[in-house]
Amino acid sequence: MKAEKTLNGILQLMWKHRVVYSLLIPGLVWYTIFAYGPMSGLSLAFKTFKANLGIWGSPWIGFNNFENVFTDPAFLKSVWRTLYINFGRLIFQFPAPIIVALLLNEIRFPKAKKIFQTILTFPHFLSWVVIASVLLNFLAYNGLVNSLIMMFGFNSINFLGNPRTFQPFLYITEIWKNSGWGAIIYLAAIAGIDMDQYEAAEIDGANRFQKIFRITIPNIVPTIVVMFILTSGNLMTTGFDQIFNLSNAAVHNVSETIDMYIYRITFRGATDFGFSTAVSLFRSTINLILLLIADRCAKMMGSAGLIG
Repeated sequence: MKAEKTLNGILQLMWKHRVVYSLLIPGLVWYTIFAYGPMSGLSLAFKTFKANLGIWGSPWIGFNNFENVFTDPAFLKSVWRTLYINFGRLIFQFPAPIIVALLLNEIRFPKAKKIFQTILTFPHFLSWVVIASVLLNFLAYNGLVNSLIMMFGFNSINFLGNPRTFQPFLYITEIWKNSGWGAIIYLAAIAGIDMDQYEAAEIDGANRFQKIFRITIPNIVPTIVVMFILTSGNLMTTGFDQIFNLSNAAVHNVSETIDMYIYRITFRGATDFGFSTAVSLFRSTINLILLLIADRCAKMMGSAGLIG
């Protein structure tokens, strides 16, 4: 009875604000068609796909695909390599937009601030195909950088084919490309801080660094926590475009993440959509587990978290 009253109250509230709720309809339609509809294809993880029978007509084989997945040494290596690379992203890349936002916020000249923000945001709109082509021209054996090095009598350096430098190279290029774009969220959070706090701190004689660490950062912590949780929920899927375009045969052993593994087994070998779907389902499950763990850790540290 109580649940029925609660439901009626919600429906009455929605009807009262029906104009506002109607704005959600395009988004709900999009998610239904392009996000939730394709989930029916996950049943392939438990089937042997037969093109003439289609997804629904293909025979069920239970967990055989998962047994094959977990007995493949290349799959297990790709999982650990993905976690290793992406935990590094959390350490080195995640703070970068926060730092950029704090630095931009300290620029006192509006025109200069807009110029720097435009410069830092622009790389986000370049595709990794373009960036990889530019880097190849600059860092290849016969590229601009090596040409300058050899001009001064030194040996050329294999920038793009060195397994030891490939991972740092990923972090550097990702920070350059997306830090300015990611900083927009934190700049919006900073813009919402009550200016009275800064005025009171200035009266008390606080300098810029004290304002940053005592006012700005504490006020944007909720935004940082939400972004951290969302980033943690994508640790198994981040960076495919970047790695796909920057990797080569010389760095294969350190560049095959789980997304690259899925690409290889799907398009470079004997096609087995059931096997590929099983890997994708496992990847999504791990992402969900990491999201829940990050949310729980945030709540344990006193944050509101993301999931109620």
